[in-house]
Amino acid sequence: MDKKTTIGHIAAQITIVIWGTTFISTKILLKDFTPIEILFFRFFLGLLVLTAVYPKRLRIKDKKQERTFAAAGLCGICLYYLLENIALTYTMASNVGVIISVAPFFTAVLSHVILKAEEKLKAGFFVGFIAAMTGICLISFSGGTLQLNPIGDVLAIAAAFVWAVYSLLTRKISGYGYNIIQTTRRIFTYGILFMLPFLFVFDFSLDVQRFAEPEYALNLIYLGLGASALCFVTWNYAVKMLGAVKTSVYIYIVPVITVVTSVIVLKEEITWMAVIGIGLTLIGLFLSEGKLIFKKRVSR
Repeated sequence: MDKKTTIGHIAAQITIVIWGTTFISTKILLKDFTPIEILFFRFFLGLLVLTAVYPKRLRIKDKKQERTFAAAGLCGICLYYLLENIALTYTMASNVGVIISVAPFFTAVLSHVILKAEEKLKAGFFVGFIAAMTGICLISFSGGTLQLNPIGDVLAIAAAFVWAVYSLLTRKISGYGYNIIQTTRRIFTYGILFMLPFLFVFDFSLDVQRFAEPEYALNLIYLGLGASALCFVTWNYAVKMLGAVKTSVYIYIVPVITVVTSVIVLKEEITWMAVIGIGLTLIGLFLSEGKLIFKKRVSR
């Protein structure tokens, strides 16, 4: 494993650890903020930070590349989070958590079919997927609650699919040779632009007095600087170094981080079912990531 690949894995791990803890900040902010407000403010703050860190303007070479950036902003910033948040209003959070974890599977299939990759999916990836999903189900439903809701569950599936599309788009963008901060900033810009019409549809308010509350301000900063500005840069870097499929399987770890964080921060109890689920999820990650997801096709 070369140095760049190692850094790519570290970047993916850092991203997932932070994303797995964002539910605490989101839960706190939901006391006085709507989902669309949290979404808009965190990415607007993230855009400001990325601009301050690297203000140099990105000059796109052609319109086709510009469309790819726009599609990435639409999928990864706007649609994914909107679909996920709307799904949460219809179905249980545990359902959404499990369904969203299907994203690596969608990513692998889309990468193989649409991008016509010169690599073939191996059985190890699918075995790992089944093990990880079984583990995630045990973690999510360890409390004994399971309630299906067609609308919410379908929206969650759509969110997972949209994230898979975003992963492929960022993989394509990484081949353009631009600075990673510039490309992430461009994606944020388009995501926010596509988000603007939804501000009028959903309950959005610019009440700035809420930011005077230290608890809200600190958690929004965490989401804006950490989960948005930093994590999207590290995630996009990981995709560039490892590829969309290998990076996406780290999504399996999000429920594990969430459970561990709940025990440490919120002092919640962990069940034996959740412990077994964590074990299966880690095994699934190992099978998908360590046992060679792809097998090179023989040249003819």
